[in-house]
Parts: sequence; C-alpha cells; structure tokens
Amino acid sequence: MDRNNPTLSDFHTVLVLLRRGSFRMASDELGLSPSAVSRQISALEARLGTRLFDRDTRNVVPTASGRAFGRVAERMVNTAEDVMVEFDAHLSARNGRLTIAGLPSVTAGLLPGLLRSFTVEYPDIDLRIVDALSGSVLEAVETGAADIGFTAGTVSARSRLAFQPLMDDAFVAIGAPGGPLSEDRPYRWVELVGMPFIAMAQGTSVRELIDGACLRIGHRLAPRFEVAHLATAGALVAEGLGITALPTLTLPVLRTEALVQRPIPDFGARRRIGLVRRSGRSLSPPARAFLEHVRKSGIAERAG
Repeated sequence: MDRNNPTLSDFHTVLVLLRRGSFRMASDELGLSPSAVSRQISALEARLGTRLFDRDTRNVVPTASGRAFGRVAERMVNTAEDVMVEFDAHLSARNGRLTIAGLPSVTAGLLPGLLRSFTVEYPDIDLRIVDALSGSVLEAVETGAADIGFTAGTVSARSRLAFQPLMDDAFVAIGAPGGPLSEDRPYRWVELVGMPFIAMAQGTSVRELIDGACLRIGHRLAPRFEVAHLATAGALVAEGLGITALPTLTLPVLRTEALVQRPIPDFGARRRIGLVRRSGRSLSPPARAFLEHVRKSGIAERAG
C-alpha cells in the first residue's frame, strides 16, 4: 500500500480537526464546508488504511493512529512553514549568494562604495568578488561562474551576453613629482607619448584605447616598460621610471597619493564601463537586488 500520498493540506486539516474536535469548527477555520472536511479525512484514512478519528453526530475523537499521525503532521507543517520562510527570504533577496566578476580597476575603484551601501541594505547576502581581465570576466558570466560582471567596452553581438553601459571613464596622465609632468597643466597626447612611457600589456582594455589614441595622431607607441598589472605600473611611475596614462577608475589600485595627475584634453576616447549578464537567463534575487541598487546609485547616468 502506498502511504506516500498525504498532502500538506491533509496534514493541516488533521491538525485543525485535532485542535477543534468537531467538523463544524474545523470547517469554519479552514473555510470549507463540514462535509468537505469529512470527505477529505475519509479519503486520507482510505489511503492510509487506518482510521484516524472515531466520530458520531456530535464528537470527533482521535484514535491512537490519529494521535500518531497528528505528531507527524505537526512536524510536516512546521517544516513546510520553515522552508517557506527560507524561500521567501530568497525571493526577497534577504539572503543567498552573489558572485560579481570585474576588472581589477572596477573592483577597486567602483565596487567598494556600491558594496558598502548594498551590504547595509542586504547584510545576509554572501558576496564573492572575482577580479580578472576582461576576457575572464566575460567567460565567468557566460559559464555561470559569476552572476554579473563589470567590464570595459562592449561585447560581441554573437555573444550570449548583454551589456549595459554604466559610465565613461576618462584617461589622465600619471607621473612622479618633479618628473616630466611637474608642470600643473593639461598635456597633449603627442607630448605624453614622447616621454618614457609605461604601458599596460597588449590585450587589456586600457592598452586597446591607448593604441587607438596613438593611431589617431599617427604615432606608434614605443613603451619603455610594458606591464600586466596596474600595481606594477604605479610602482614604476612612483620610482620615476616613466609616466603612464590610465582611466580614473584605476587610480585606487595605484595608490596615487604621492603621484601627480594631469588632464589629457585631446586623448579622444573614454573607457566605457558596463555590466554584463547572460542573455535570456533569469537573474537570482540577490543579483536582481544588486542591479536595482546600481540603478538607484545613479552611476548609469554618467554614461553618455
């Protein structure tokens, strides 16, 4: 005999009937007719192969099996209530896990402020940050290893990703005090590329824009140093080994307190920062909550 058929409604009805002691009072609480409650109990007894209640025209008395089933029903109803509270918390983004992938300059320059205010509103969401180069950010989002990503530029139309622009990140020249950028003024791009230049490696979003700026003035960049990490570029600049040009979001990585920053009015491009997510896939409640938090922050209004 299959005894795996009781429903949550059956468990709930048995508990109410045990507490009320009559079909009429149980039906009032359940919002059903007394005959409907009686039919439900009879059908449940038939499935279980045992009588749960002895009843006459006035009284409903649980049998030994009815009392035993009532103890099971209480555990089942309490468990169902607990798991629904947990699920409701998931739906309301009160808890859960959120993985964000991003360029190092974004995770250092943009995310900390966003996360500080986000965690005040959602303190029980577990956050994981993956800082990586642009290609790895896109791969993490595309494979589902990250819920959303922050990257630069756009994504291919053939990609399974959607790109939402957030802000445009202007380039500035960075140098050591007393070095080639000691004059407090804007510097033309042709001036800067003629100085000892510390460039980011090929394949980075920064280098792509640097090379594009050089192409516009018909100048081929010949860097004195080429590095893969922003911190390395900052350390070389701080030692007076050259100057560099970087987007403003990268500056927290460089710890530029002891360095000088100069505008580049004719650089001709800005690095567009945006959010990527998988196209056609529903976001988790924590991810939806974070995207709404980003929208409310006004960052997207900075994108021209």
